[in-house]
Amino acid sequence: MSRPEHQAPPEIVYGGEEAAKYAGNSRIAAIQAEMASRAVELLNLPEGYPGYILDVGCGSGLSGEVLEEEGHVWVGFDISPAMLEVALEQEATGDLFLQDAGQGIAFRPGTFDGCISISVLQWLCNADKTSHHPKARLTRFFSTLYSALRRGARAIFQFYPENDDQIQLIMGCAVRCGFEGGLVVDYPNSKKAKKFYLCLFAGHEVNGVKQQLPTALGEDEEEPEEIGVQYTSKKRNDSRVRSNRRKPLKDKNWVLKKKEQLRAKGDKTASDSKYTARKRRTKF
Repeated sequence: MSRPEHQAPPEIVYGGEEAAKYAGNSRIAAIQAEMASRAVELLNLPEGYPGYILDVGCGSGLSGEVLEEEGHVWVGFDISPAMLEVALEQEATGDLFLQDAGQGIAFRPGTFDGCISISVLQWLCNADKTSHHPKARLTRFFSTLYSALRRGARAIFQFYPENDDQIQLIMGCAVRCGFEGGLVVDYPNSKKAKKFYLCLFAGHEVNGVKQQLPTALGEDEEEPEEIGVQYTSKKRNDSRVRSNRRKPLKDKNWVLKKKEQLRAKGDKTASDSKYTARKRRTKF
């Protein structure tokens, strides 16, 4: 479906069967990982800084996997119970909860170091119920998000705008809620690779330096070659989809650091020993 938001509310579109198909499709997983990696890049967090990130519309946890691999701690919410169930089945490490973004979010001020969202904003422009008013829902979402971000933090939204009016509606609501920033369009001359990222700043300056809108990719380039990913309905065996440009982080130091983060959250964690992060034999 080119415009699934026109078919039904998201919790209906991504019901049990469709959620499983979505999570098990290798092509979707690769595209999702690529867009999430770009969103994390646009967050512009200090190198080596383990941020506390909010994932809006986290779905089955595909973008959360990217955040985890980059060393961040994340919290995600989604409106679809079926998608969250898939995330739990795949042992997503982030804290997950069921929430409609249009009703706003309830976090203490300054909780998050950043926010990412993949393919969600266009859903808030629909009125799936008689009580839904797109402008009011967008305003409620952006106002509560602005409060939940620390000053100077960024919120990056990859989305698929239907037309210019929809872009103006979304950006207008964000600006009225205190955000600054603008639209970054990667590969604007390509029909296949063109991607829209709304980059919002919860504060004009960071450490006295004025924030600048990031540079888009491929502004002066021809259409790039299509990613060599084949469509398949077969469920992927691996639980991570890594970009070639990311180095593997899961050595012993990474495991020890992750366990310390879990202990800090109060989660029950196994004690460290000489067997921690040891390589196991492949089972045949």
